[in-house]
Amino acid sequence: MEKHDRLNITLPQSLAGELSKVAKESSHKKSHIIARALELYFDELDGIIAENRMKKLETGDTKVVSADKVWQALGL
Repeated sequence: MEKHDRLNITLPQSLAGELSKVAKESSHKKSHIIARALELYFDELDGIIAENRMKKLETGDTKVVSADKVWQALGL
């Protein structure tokens, strides 16, 4: 089982109200809903970051390092 950290967050009233309603309707804890929402959002961000990296690669704004060089630098 994964350890959990306790966080104190502040939300706009509109989001806090919607979160309370969804929690009540779904019988899920607010923390569960927030955690799931963040997982989905991070998945979306991963796609955006990957697209940005591809654009930089295509325009020559970044370079590729071979896996062999990475392994060598890590001493593996």
